Amino acid sequence: MNKNRREFLKLTGMAGIALGTVGFKSSKYDLRSVNPAEKDIKFISPIDGDMLNKYDGSVIGEKLITRVKIAAPEESVIKVNGVQASYINGIFETDISLDHYENIIELIEEKREFKESIKVFWLKNFANKYRLSLDDNIWFLKDISDNADRYKSIFENPYLGFLKQVHDTYGTKIHINIYYETDGFNISQLTDKFKDEWRANSGWIRLSFHAFANEPDRPYINASYEKVKNDCDMVMGQIRRFAGKEITGPVTTLHWGEATVEGCHALRDAGFKCLPCDFNVDNNLAPCSFYLDVEKRRHINKRLIWRDNKNGIIFVRCTIIIDTHKLEKIVPFLEEVKKDPHKSAYIDLLIHEQYFYPFYSAYQPEYRQKVLKAVKWASDNGYEPAFLEACVFN
Repeated sequence: MNKNRREFLKLTGMAGIALGTVGFKSSKYDLRSVNPAEKDIKFISPIDGDMLNKYDGSVIGEKLITRVKIAAPEESVIKVNGVQASYINGIFETDISLDHYENIIELIEEKREFKESIKVFWLKNFANKYRLSLDDNIWFLKDISDNADRYKSIFENPYLGFLKQVHDTYGTKIHINIYYETDGFNISQLTDKFKDEWRANSGWIRLSFHAFANEPDRPYINASYEKVKNDCDMVMGQIRRFAGKEITGPVTTLHWGEATVEGCHALRDAGFKCLPCDFNVDNNLAPCSFYLDVEKRRHINKRLIWRDNKNGIIFVRCTIIIDTHKLEKIVPFLEEVKKDPHKSAYIDLLIHEQYFYPFYSAYQPEYRQKVLKAVKWASDNGYEPAFLEACVFN
């Protein structure tokens, strides 16, 4: 994120049960082609790609019992995974059981011999977890490079040393999204002498691709598959060289969070199948929503997480951009979020590296206190530290 976007965010930010599994056997009916604009039978909740957690129903053993809601004319005869749905207050409803990570939900309207199915996910390890994520990172790596002959540990770097303090105090899992280059330095220059130390701390640190550099703005909004893949491969190749593959994973936050479908395919093919970001909608903030339309962005704002089944990518909304809030406003903001379990099942705390440094023009003297305030709130409210990959790919 460049200064323009960070300052923009800062200003605006302040101002009957049935089995529902992949193995569910289809009925005798064939799927009929129906124009979506004319169709009067559709899933209301969940929808295709929804990733459900314990707050979406009741957990019995390893199963999630959740309610399916379907819009259809009152005279319809609706079954969901073989169980008759009831017409209640203008919609059809029934409970089903999700037994596996991937689950097929099939509805049948018997009078029209119409059927439709969706794929949803049961995330057993998603609820009541949190992580700390940091964007726009490279200056701390430059410092480690500049002091390679003097430092005996990567944690002698003040920034990384502070993050270790956060981890040591709260057990926090910390994800750091990095650039390839900044003025006069690129990460190919970084020593690999600390590789064993990086590996030794891979249980709580993740490093991943963010962008080639801080500038230009919105670097991937119209970028080709080849451009995104090349930049990503350059960064990830260097991370594996100086820190080891053990410190990498399938989650990253892209600079500005805007890319074409092809650009997101490049990230997916590079191994990144989960993309957190802002997913702004119905406000004056930059969209930061990759290729998703307004309807999907609104859905993610309500649900926190959604998987594009067509493209095989999971999108997760970050909970708070810490540097856009005054210190005293962080806890009230998080308390407000917590009121809605669909928005607070997982807490993703995000902040940017540059505000840490006194030499930066937009330095925030309360940087450390802000991070500790947010992390302490998560810990005090029963959230356990966990990387996203441990929660969304179970």
